[in-house]
Amino acid sequence: MKFLITAGPTREPIDPVRYVSNRSSGKMGCAIAQAALDARHEVVLISGPVDVDLPRGARLVNANTADEMFDAVHANARDCDVCVMCAAVTDYKPEKPAAQKLKKGTEALLLKLVPTRDILRSLGSMQDRQFLLVGFAAETENIEKNALTKLRGKNCDIIVANDANLAMDSDENEVTILFRDGETQKISRAAKKIVARQLIKIFANAREKCLTKKT
Repeated sequence: MKFLITAGPTREPIDPVRYVSNRSSGKMGCAIAQAALDARHEVVLISGPVDVDLPRGARLVNANTADEMFDAVHANARDCDVCVMCAAVTDYKPEKPAAQKLKKGTEALLLKLVPTRDILRSLGSMQDRQFLLVGFAAETENIEKNALTKLRGKNCDIIVANDANLAMDSDENEVTILFRDGETQKISRAAKKIVARQLIKIFANAREKCLTKKT
């Protein structure tokens, strides 16, 4: 199978030296990419700026901003069997980034933020979509409830939900997998590379089931 996997954060520029971002390390997405390679799948990895070793053997596409990641995902999605949207894409970006470094003053600085394009929703709304769509939901409260809302609202096949307080900046994760048909599975707390191996098996099996139904 061919997997498209996104990893890491995005950075939305305020000026040439400052940006809006989040705490995502990219460890989970890279672990999933490595697990897919270990299972002998083909992998396209679209990664934001990360400080982790990227898996060898994947076709790497760099994407610093949400717009760059949006374009990269859509350039590759239709050729893939499974799209795993693990990246923590910044939800908002400065409306008008400054061309030069903003100087510090004594007055409050008001920064107007506008929504970035929703990659997961755009994939879920594609006509004649053939790939399995997997989203991630990093939540701090009502984890399964919020993940279920995301699953339905963005027309995903699978949502992987986790506690952001546990997963961020950590080598471990614990996840709940929610399926479109109402089924749920849990993976207990473990190293992200171990969680990733189980996830790849689940995603591959789900894709096979979709193909079986179509035939």
